[in-house]
Amino acid sequence: MCEYHDREWGVPIHDDRTHFEFLVLEAAQAGLSWSIVLNKREGYRRAFSEFDPGKVARFSEARINRLIADPGIIRNRMKITAAVKNARAFLAVQEEFGSFDAYCWRFVDGRPRQNRRKSTAEIPATTSESDAFSRDLKRRGFSFVGSTVIYAHMQAVGMVNDHLVGCYRYRDVRRMSRGLTPE
Repeated sequence: MCEYHDREWGVPIHDDRTHFEFLVLEAAQAGLSWSIVLNKREGYRRAFSEFDPGKVARFSEARINRLIADPGIIRNRMKITAAVKNARAFLAVQEEFGSFDAYCWRFVDGRPRQNRRKSTAEIPATTSESDAFSRDLKRRGFSFVGSTVIYAHMQAVGMVNDHLVGCYRYRDVRRMSRGLTPE
């Protein structure tokens, strides 16, 4: 968890495969702790073809059944089926917008939101942006993309900076958001 916090969480990314990875992992996390998902991340990479949405979109029912028996991932049929369905919807978004990245960053006007929270109690589960993003994803055929899951996605990929202002990563992530080198 510390390594994930210190190296990845909140860093703005613009890579579609990473967006897809986080969508799969955050949907898998629904109702569970993030640490459980992080501990299974390598299993997910293997099971979901290194998070290549083109490959995942072609998973058959037989492949889904094999994944349900895979102890390296969370063996929930609905979540696994949603990942395959979401891969297909992800490809449609890429086709329409040129990239998933171009699509999703529109929900924050192309720039990370720089929040100034002093305690974890101030961090919301959802925002108006995550509500809009979630609604649009559902309209496009995505599953397991409720506003809470999507706000977690926005935090993970740096669309919002929810590091607490007292956290040493707050300023680093803020600088990265402006294209500057961290101290």
